[in-house]
Amino acid sequence: MPVPSAVPLLRVRELGVTHDGERTPAPASVSFDLAPGEVVLLLGPSGSGKSTLTLALNGLLPQSVPATVTGTVEVEGFDTQTTPVAELSTRVGMVFQDPDAQLVTGTLLDEVAFGPENLRMPVAEVLSRAEAALRRVGLWERRAENPDRLSGGGRQRLAIACALAMGSPLLVLDEPTANLDPAGIEDVYAALAELVAAGDRAILLVEHNLDAAVGFVDRVVVLDHDGRLAFDGSVDDVLRGHAADLHDMGVWLPVSALAALRLRRAGFALDPLPLTPDELHAALEAEPGPTDPAGAPASAIRTVAPISDAGDPLIAVRGLSLRRGRTDVLHDIDLDVPRGAFVAVVGANGAGKTSLIQALAGVVTPPKGTVRVDGLDVARADARTLSARIGFVFQNPEHQFIAHTVFDEIAHGLRLQHLPDDEVRARTEALLARFGLTDKAASHPFLLSGGQKRRLSVGTALVAGAPVLVLDEPTFGQDRARADELLSLLSELNAEGTTIVVVTHDMQLVTDHADRTVVLADGRVLADGPTAAVFADDDLIRRAGLRPPPLRRALRGMERHPGLARVTRLADLPGGAG
Repeated sequence: MPVPSAVPLLRVRELGVTHDGERTPAPASVSFDLAPGEVVLLLGPSGSGKSTLTLALNGLLPQSVPATVTGTVEVEGFDTQTTPVAELSTRVGMVFQDPDAQLVTGTLLDEVAFGPENLRMPVAEVLSRAEAALRRVGLWERRAENPDRLSGGGRQRLAIACALAMGSPLLVLDEPTANLDPAGIEDVYAALAELVAAGDRAILLVEHNLDAAVGFVDRVVVLDHDGRLAFDGSVDDVLRGHAADLHDMGVWLPVSALAALRLRRAGFALDPLPLTPDELHAALEAEPGPTDPAGAPASAIRTVAPISDAGDPLIAVRGLSLRRGRTDVLHDIDLDVPRGAFVAVVGANGAGKTSLIQALAGVVTPPKGTVRVDGLDVARADARTLSARIGFVFQNPEHQFIAHTVFDEIAHGLRLQHLPDDEVRARTEALLARFGLTDKAASHPFLLSGGQKRRLSVGTALVAGAPVLVLDEPTFGQDRARADELLSLLSELNAEGTTIVVVTHDMQLVTDHADRTVVLADGRVLADGPTAAVFADDDLIRRAGLRPPPLRRALRGMERHPGLARVTRLADLPGGAG
């Protein structure tokens, strides 16, 4: 870890932020420093103030976003509350949780050049920076395209390139890999590692995918539920030494650490706590285990019967082809989704995942006769009829908010059904309680944290009781506790008969919850079958540009505990729930 200089690059002292219309600060009285060359991971439960804290670092808050700020933030000695945002932009590069919030021009090259141009840099310098940044994120060959044609992951790469082109000594990244495929995540972290290797820049990272980030960061800062500093120390001190505390707080941990905590409860020593698949594999091979050195008890391994394809499918897709602008994004797709299935749609960025599920839900209109939901031709259905059959949750929750309060956002769907006011209130309050949003009922949806917005968006889709629920990246912006709660809710709904379709880049989520997986590549179906069979095909996963789930990477080939080698789901490990 770098030795802090006499004057830190970033100095945060007793920072507290209370948004207009709110009563409670989040964060609340947080202090820490960041030195050149450091990479610091900022963790905390949803609503603890992580994203708000990042907005205070470049002056957007309170200069552009109204809020009451206490304490101080200084970047290279400049007070972020009084230094103009334009001046701070040369010192703090930002990548927001939602990349669409910072994309404004007509081509990728113009987008990356926009910041340096506004600093009145020479043309040659602007173009050199833009080219270098686009090459780092793999988008140089697409520099003449409109950003709107990029996938969600592509837009995230573009936002990172924009921040890199500014050359700021402090780079602040709010979930920069949330919409990236595994190969893209590896590329981004490799580029960021090169960036900080010189020692004159620092990175503050808000990230939920700790499996990718754990080898990249030097230090971990953790906020608690009240937005106060809980831990600040090295990766070993915080993630290994306080893993159980973080788990209880609902903070994300690497999958290998979650697996190791379960195995510890089953009697495996595993000390120090493994954080990566390689560490977990090595620790288990060196560990005799609690009772049976031949492997885990047979009772610990469960299998899940795949959904039967017998009978008419609930969703039937035939010959579906779609274009966005001049680009063909789906090519002659045939797909059946059985009634009552839990289906994951996976693939590399740009494979067509979001386009496919938007066509299923009628968000983009498919050609007539190509998509049917329970016999209904999606292309011919009006919005009210369609919403009664299928609920859709966008990748960006804000794209579906229409009301001025959280309560009214949930109640809107019930009011469209002309239900009595008392029933609307009772059902809305029950759903707000189920998603931990009761105390936000009077807040504007746009003022919620990223995790809270996601829960609200799922709630609005659920409230109408449609038999099909389609979700684009359902755990984006969620802390671990809320993600687990949401996925448990989806599993409950699935068990009650609701058909679930999710798009996700989280391969462990797919393995843990989906009974069926559809793999897309270049707008075509590469595979469609039981999840266990799909992920058992390493060549298929590689051709799709994906990676095996972390738990599979950790346990496959296990010799000392061959019983564990058959486990692919966290829930099937010995050690009980949690």
